[in-house]
Amino acid sequence: MNIYLDGIGKKFNTEWIFRNVSLDLHSGETCAILGRNGSGKSTLLQIIAGSIHPTSGKIKYELDGKEIPDNLVFRQLSMVAPYLEIIEDFTLEEMLDFHFSFKPYLPGMNANRVREILDLKVRKSKVIRQYSSGMKQRVKLALAMFSNVPLLLLDEPVMNLDKAGMEWYLQLVREYAGERTLIICSNQQAQESAFAVKSLQIEDFKS
Repeated sequence: MNIYLDGIGKKFNTEWIFRNVSLDLHSGETCAILGRNGSGKSTLLQIIAGSIHPTSGKIKYELDGKEIPDNLVFRQLSMVAPYLEIIEDFTLEEMLDFHFSFKPYLPGMNANRVREILDLKVRKSKVIRQYSSGMKQRVKLALAMFSNVPLLLLDEPVMNLDKAGMEWYLQLVREYAGERTLIICSNQQAQESAFAVKSLQIEDFKS
């Protein structure tokens, strides 16, 4: 998916969070949105996701040479973020069945394969609220990464992951990101986003 941001700005009440953000991303490119907590990274990511509207500027999406309306872009993306919860009363199997009833699996992927890759070693009847925070984060990442969509949005993807979890995440990106457009929000250019070919410091766009 190609994404074009032209002069994007967002204001809450009388305060501009950022202004005049312009960025072109093309299929297969990875971009890191960098900045401190509270700097506006998540707000920009939500604008890209189409869940909130910018105060100024325009955003355009293209897939296979055709423009996608803003209100339909949600069908073409999967997102991981601290403020997006999974259904904790579900078992893993129920969560997979629910999520992938809306977004198809990547080719060659299915519930059994996802469980193998997650390797959580929990009984099937265990509900997600009984998982550790790191296990929940792995589930979130797997739901996004194994969805057959052209745009992946990851907001602080290694939150709650230990060293082994970080390595698992990096392997997931290497093996399954493919030619999709990938945008990662990070507090700093750390290992979680160091592989990005483009980066944007959100604090450079403060008014």
